[in-house]
Amino acid sequence: MEELKNILNESFHLTKGIEISIYDILILFAILILANVILKIFRRLITRKLPYDGKLKFRSIFSYATWFSYVIIVLVTLNAVGVNVTGIFAASAALLIGIGLALQTLFQDIISGIFILIDQSVHAGDIIEIDGKVGRVEEIKLRTTRAITIDNKVLVIPNHLYLTNSLYNWTQNGNITREKITVGVAYGSDVTLVKKVLLEAAKNHKAIINEPPPNVLFTNFGDSSLDFKLVFTVSDSFTAFQVESDLRFEIDRLFRVNNVTIPFPQRDIHIIENKK
Repeated sequence: MEELKNILNESFHLTKGIEISIYDILILFAILILANVILKIFRRLITRKLPYDGKLKFRSIFSYATWFSYVIIVLVTLNAVGVNVTGIFAASAALLIGIGLALQTLFQDIISGIFILIDQSVHAGDIIEIDGKVGRVEEIKLRTTRAITIDNKVLVIPNHLYLTNSLYNWTQNGNITREKITVGVAYGSDVTLVKKVLLEAAKNHKAIINEPPPNVLFTNFGDSSLDFKLVFTVSDSFTAFQVESDLRFEIDRLFRVNNVTIPFPQRDIHIIENKK
């Protein structure tokens, strides 16, 4: 027993001021094995509800985080068992600070990507609006999200923007969305006729669905016009801008046919002559 104790207490000098015993090495290996088990359990808990491609992406970044965790565990364990690691911390502190500052945005993007994969707030195929930009999500990576805009341009969104900006997911509840356009008509117009014309324009468009049916709201008595809002439903919100444009063309045509006038702002100017 005494001989075993002496063997375990046998020390090795790694560098000047850094000494480690066999007993310390065994403790370190035991803690690393325990940490490995805990990290695997944690990974399984996180990824159990993720889709297959999401699991693969998460595992790739989790492997880097695992190795980083091992480094921290080794240093903390060595310090706890009495090994002098001050020199190692001092030598690496400046380097780690420099690397951390350089990679700050990268880490923000990766962490945000992990959050997206975990909470499933955005999926491939979703139509999102962020920072005033709209696109259909094609691929979610750990650092960036790739989307295609309405004019078929590639939009690459750094994932950290999800944490710093409001995200609008147009298709979170499905591709069917409620849209609207506004129009003003001249005072004195037949408002019943205006409502009929607006509903006719919506009815004639094949991209507008009947349930729920289109609706017309009389929204305001404006400065120069009577203001109306046409509310309608489309089956694919990504085409909503084209549908709105088509409706404006059709409304303008029907207004001309029915002699409904779209006014423009007018001002009366009174010139007062100064007679002396």
